[in-house]
Amino acid sequence: MNNFSPNMIKTYQACPKKYYFQYVENINVPKSAVPFEKGKKIHALANYYLQKIKIDRIETALTGAEHEIWELLKQNPFYNMECVKSEFALSIKLGYLSPENDCASYWLGGRLDALVHSGGDYFILDYKTGSIPKNPRYDPQTMVYLLCADRYLKDYNLLSFVYIDLKNKQNHVIEFNSVLKTQYEQELYKICTQITSDSLYKCNPEFCKFCEFNKICRR
Repeated sequence: MNNFSPNMIKTYQACPKKYYFQYVENINVPKSAVPFEKGKKIHALANYYLQKIKIDRIETALTGAEHEIWELLKQNPFYNMECVKSEFALSIKLGYLSPENDCASYWLGGRLDALVHSGGDYFILDYKTGSIPKNPRYDPQTMVYLLCADRYLKDYNLLSFVYIDLKNKQNHVIEFNSVLKTQYEQELYKICTQITSDSLYKCNPEFCKFCEFNKICRR
């Protein structure tokens, strides 16, 4: 049985060779944490706020730009809904019968920024201080999180994934339905099967220029 996160799937889709270095060989290449500091602060603050933890002192430590982003999030209508849970992990087992009648199974999961609701309508929130995915409806994070929440909730009127785009001050909402559920299960199963059966892990040259493994990759 294999475990996969949305990041693992996205890495493989971008470049199988990078996936090999990062998740098979477990090679760690030091990267600057500076580009991620703003996002980490906002996510931590958002989690404390939803858990009703006093955050006055933390807010005073924010820079001007960070404070502006934080105020945008606090004013967002989705963020002001009733919180079910924040920063919590969910997983789902995905498996189908193979032609040989053996069930190939994969565990998929991740950590949701927040799950909120208004009556019987539930929304997975993902705060983005940077860019949102190019194709959010079929991004691995969207697919995995919606399938996990669908299994977790069991009974609801509406389930949606909301990318809160703080950079562009927009909300991108993907409503879940039975058609998407089938598509997501089939697509994720196909990708996971490709990963587990891959023995070559070919390099995708499109990503070489910005890849942290380009100095050790022999293409």
